[in-house]
Amino acid sequence: MSVIELDTQPLAFGRRLTQAARGLAFLVVSLPLGLVYLFALPIALLAGPLVVRRLLEIERALANRLLCARSPAPAPLTPDSGIERHQIACLLAKFPASVCAAAICALPIALLIELLALAVRGLSGSASYLGPWDLGPVTGLVLLLLAAAAFVVCVATLQATGSLFSWVDRHGLASHALGSVPVREALAERLGDRTLAIAYWLPERKLFVDERGDPVVLPRPGTGRTWTAVEHHGSRVAAIIHDAELDARPELVEAAAAGAVLALDNERLKADLRAKLQELHASRRRIVEASEEARRRLERDLHDGAQQRLVSLSVDLQLLRREAADGAAAEMVDGAIQTLREALTELRELARGIHPALLSDQGLAPALDSLAQRSPVPIELDLELEDRLPIEVETAAYFVAAEALTNVAKHGRASFARVTATNTDGVLTLAVSDDGVGGAHLNGGGGLRGLADRVAAIDGQLTIDSPPGGGTRVAATIPHTERGT
Repeated sequence: MSVIELDTQPLAFGRRLTQAARGLAFLVVSLPLGLVYLFALPIALLAGPLVVRRLLEIERALANRLLCARSPAPAPLTPDSGIERHQIACLLAKFPASVCAAAICALPIALLIELLALAVRGLSGSASYLGPWDLGPVTGLVLLLLAAAAFVVCVATLQATGSLFSWVDRHGLASHALGSVPVREALAERLGDRTLAIAYWLPERKLFVDERGDPVVLPRPGTGRTWTAVEHHGSRVAAIIHDAELDARPELVEAAAAGAVLALDNERLKADLRAKLQELHASRRRIVEASEEARRRLERDLHDGAQQRLVSLSVDLQLLRREAADGAAAEMVDGAIQTLREALTELRELARGIHPALLSDQGLAPALDSLAQRSPVPIELDLELEDRLPIEVETAAYFVAAEALTNVAKHGRASFARVTATNTDGVLTLAVSDDGVGGAHLNGGGGLRGLADRVAAIDGQLTIDSPPGGGTRVAATIPHTERGT
């Protein structure tokens, strides 16, 4: 046990000495830097959060490098995020705190220097006096022992000062809004590469994806970027994409990866889930698009096929009616013509319900106007639709309006309905409201539930406000990408 104590005591003192030296260096740099913060921070606050974030990063990097503060890297700045008050206070308090710390540390340092100077004079044998004592070799040795004690006090003071500044920076610079530090940010700070990226390996799909689930192509040689594989229990987890210069120190990248392997594996599972959700979303969109294409094809087939044949047959029957004499045969032809007209009307309604040609040819506004004209309930239109929208968006909005107006006529017992549609900032908002009996809801299934699924498949949302006796309002909000006419 004594041997261990003899071996560890010099190591412990060496660590304290290193920490004291780091604390002294931090204090020396903090004095002018704190003065810069004091004058630059008001200007930075006027310039915006990006400039203040830069000052915070300078302070954090200084604390991490000199004091090993392990202050976490900030999350990427977003429009919703900002600089917190305690972070600003930490920068403003930098200079006065550094002045106070420098004054406290200067006392033992000045005492140490004075004792060493007197000890050297005494040991050199120069004839002088120190108060009532002769400043000779014996007094020099005593002063040298006192200088050693003063040195210990200096080390302890500087170490305590460094620890205090480390704690203040670690807590003062951290954002209270962050629950945890992202793995990428932590590795970027650890390796000193702010452009570092992480690609997560998905074994089922045999590809790398980013944290959003989007595919990632690993950099090739000669591009200035390279990547390091991360494995856990013999299975590939991720790839760290970093600056090619870090290849000169592969052990640094491997050590950082080994320390974060569990967190990377956890993030890989999240990325896998996001990728599957994206694929599910894409498949839903493909199903909707395929369904709409099938509806349009069926509508064309009905219009160009059966409907045209029935029209031709109607013309033939009318010609036959002119040739037929009055009597039973003429009455039979008139009956056949009337039946054929009703069949044509039903067929046109069926084709229009499958996919109205007017919607494909002229767009949503004329199609909604046609709906309003055919409705048995008076409809007021308020449409602000100047440009054509993606066909899947127009189709979803049209059938929302068609189903809502059908419900108004059949179940709403309304005397009036209103259809509004606006297209603002890439979001189509369509609403159908009436003054009927209300009581409609999505949970009842039927057409409204199917419409909600259709709208959700293209990233939209369908809402219903229908209090009993207070009318009904069906609204669809659908984001989209503008398309030309």
